Amino acid sequence: MGTPVFAIPVLNSLLHASDGIEAVYTAPDRPRGRGQVKGYSPIKEYALKRGLRLLQPASLRNSEVQREFLDLAPDLVVVAAYGRLVPLDLLKVPKYGFVNVHPSLLPKFRGPSPVVTAILDGVEKTGVTLILLDEGLDSGPILAQEETSIGPNELVDALTMRLFRIGGELLVKTLPRWTGGHLTTEPQDATLATFTRKIVKEDGEVDWTEAATDLYRRFRAFTPWPGLYTRWRGRMIKLLDIVPLPGEAKGEPGTVEGLAGQEDTGVGVVTGGGLVAVGRLQLEGRRALTAEEFVRGYPDFAGSHLPS
Repeated sequence: MGTPVFAIPVLNSLLHASDGIEAVYTAPDRPRGRGQVKGYSPIKEYALKRGLRLLQPASLRNSEVQREFLDLAPDLVVVAAYGRLVPLDLLKVPKYGFVNVHPSLLPKFRGPSPVVTAILDGVEKTGVTLILLDEGLDSGPILAQEETSIGPNELVDALTMRLFRIGGELLVKTLPRWTGGHLTTEPQDATLATFTRKIVKEDGEVDWTEAATDLYRRFRAFTPWPGLYTRWRGRMIKLLDIVPLPGEAKGEPGTVEGLAGQEDTGVGVVTGGGLVAVGRLQLEGRRALTAEEFVRGYPDFAGSHLPS
């Protein structure tokens, strides 16, 4: 069970390790793009190309959907970024349970945004945890964990993909021991649990009173979605590439400064602690430009104040 592109490494690992995949569950097709044409999920495309049986229920609570699941008679179900709640009645069906691939070192960062939150919190290490699903929120017993360092410039999508690759490899090593009766689970320590929340579009709006290093973490965590953005003359500007600069910055947070001799950046913005160099940006309704191109088109941008 999985939906986004991050789930593909998990399914790929299972396919290479086993020929016993009875079905693949993914979210229903949904409208995408400006034309709102219904598009396939990455997992659906991957499964169809490999001739796997595909199921796309809107909910697992539907009685017909549950009968179909029972007819499959699965021994084990692997869940990776599926995005649908599994009812307790179904959790009890497989002999070896539902094994969930969660991209954090549980019980830390339970919930919907573990990778984003790890970057925002500035932790140096994260990892992958395999748990048995229960009725709680990422609270099931642990089968296995693997730790990894977070790169200082690693963006959320790259880190998420890497974590699910690790998760797929960890599954292949762990499942034979689990189904063979050679592995026992370990309960999570609920007193150590931390929780994440769903990220919304508004999270990407810049507060220039934050320090440059904090804004850079937000940039890494929110690229490509919801993106980091501010407003100039009432229009949204997406910040497509930023870098914190060393040293102190003078002036009011949000002040745009020209950076003479900085060919790769062009402009900087004063923050509550240091300066951030802006390499590329995109004004609402226009194409993306380098900062130098942007200033040539809008020379009064340098010296202005954000947001405005």
